[in-house]
Amino acid sequence: MTLRLDGISAGYGPVQVLFDLSLEARPGEVLCLLGRNGAGKTTTLKAIMGLLPLMSGRVLLGAAELSAMPAHEVPKHGIGYIPQGRRLFTELTVAENIEVGLLARGRGAETREKVLTMFPRLRERLSQRAETLSGGEQQMLATARALCLEPEVLLLDEPTEGLQPSMISLIRDTVDVMRDAGVAIILVEQRIEAVLNLADRVAFIENGHGREVVDVEVLRRDKALLQKYVGI
Repeated sequence: MTLRLDGISAGYGPVQVLFDLSLEARPGEVLCLLGRNGAGKTTTLKAIMGLLPLMSGRVLLGAAELSAMPAHEVPKHGIGYIPQGRRLFTELTVAENIEVGLLARGRGAETREKVLTMFPRLRERLSQRAETLSGGEQQMLATARALCLEPEVLLLDEPTEGLQPSMISLIRDTVDVMRDAGVAIILVEQRIEAVLNLADRVAFIENGHGREVVDVEVLRRDKALLQKYVGI
């Protein structure tokens, strides 16, 4: 299903961050949000998840209006969210964190097995507390927990930040698998190389306003938009 942001405005208390932002994430594509620090990229993901109330506009998944739902209902409609910093239940084991992911949409052993097959290192660490994992393993676990939803839409906020190349490659492969499965993916990523390798389309955000949305091939041929909106 297509996720659509229809003129959303949002912020933190009296501070408005997003201004009438409209975007569309389609099944089987990676839409990357690009912009300078503070442009509103993470705020956009939080608004989709219902973690920030909208001042105006709507968030729609197909015909369902996600923005009219309480935040705890949004994942039940198939929106997986991997926030910056992972936000794991650090005192729980790997197995328990995965179980939390499965409970959100009532998934069971078959989904669990599929996820552990994608991340075999987690299978070796099921009884370990999440806080004892390396940074890369924690990112694996955060990703695995989101995939336990069997999501229609996957939101990733800086998934490769601070990871070694082998872990970055694994995250990239996971994104490819989900795209091939027809999942709509919204990616916030500062590594331009990763964006050019992963994205199908790029949406530029500037000071909370939506600017150009272009096919990634446009950026591969001409870096002028990157210079304009990201300063690269």
